[in-house]
Amino acid sequence: MISNILTVAQQVAILFVLIGIGAITNKTKIFDEFSIKKVTDLMLYVVTPAVIINSFHRDLDMNMLKGLLIVFVGAIAIHIINIICCYTFIHDADKAREKVLRMSVVFSNCGYMSFPLQEAILGSDGVFFGAAYVAVFNIMLWTFGEWMMNGGGKITPKKIILNPGILGSVIGIIIFFTSFHIPVIIAKPIEYLASLNTPVAMLIVGFHLANASFRIKGANEVLAMFLRLIVSPAIMILGLVLFKIHGDVLIVCAIAASAPVAAGVTMFANKYDADVKLSATMTSLSTIISIITMPVIVGIAQYI
Repeated sequence: MISNILTVAQQVAILFVLIGIGAITNKTKIFDEFSIKKVTDLMLYVVTPAVIINSFHRDLDMNMLKGLLIVFVGAIAIHIINIICCYTFIHDADKAREKVLRMSVVFSNCGYMSFPLQEAILGSDGVFFGAAYVAVFNIMLWTFGEWMMNGGGKITPKKIILNPGILGSVIGIIIFFTSFHIPVIIAKPIEYLASLNTPVAMLIVGFHLANASFRIKGANEVLAMFLRLIVSPAIMILGLVLFKIHGDVLIVCAIAASAPVAAGVTMFANKYDADVKLSATMTSLSTIISIITMPVIVGIAQYI
């Protein structure tokens, strides 16, 4: 098991070298807030859909389909469990803080942090299965997440349907089910764009980490990170093992569930005037702590 942990730790360390470079681009003013926002848009609207479509560009395989469905169901289950946990354990007199802390428990950075690690460990199969988890994440984020942040207000179906992660997943699933072979003149550009996912995503994370505060002001922050980084992936692994699910599917789910707090928490905190500073701290600090927690958790999943 130690060798498994060390293997994952090496992959995580590689990602954090890229994160460090991202932080340098901030301090040296290679990127500023405006340019990093545009790069983030590139990731959201171009690279992420390309990654998902590229991973689904393969012939229909019933074993792969079975694994995809398991990841999809597992992702739904763990998000529901996370919601129950956040309402049971996270309570704060300051409702703006409470919203951020609860969202931090529910939503992991299963795109930016998980896709690169899934690809590094499992190749395109990792991204293929991981796309199902991200699809559930996007649906939950733009429904429950927005509902929570806007105080129970109206949810816009258009935002869910037109989310680039959902659109990419739908296109990818159609390609997979029909075994459609995209012409090389289109497939190659998609492949090249998909290859940007790991370095660009980590540069973005690093840029924001350079501005972050790492101060913890209360026990609720610690509890929320404990639920996000330890409890959630432990429940995910235990649940899958009880149903005798092992191998790539287990590893993919462990990676996604053990990822730090989602960057989307800050996005919604900013949009709905919640505690933006706290959301940035939760994302940044949980990312740093995940250097230790993710290798251990994923190493255990590989060993099992």
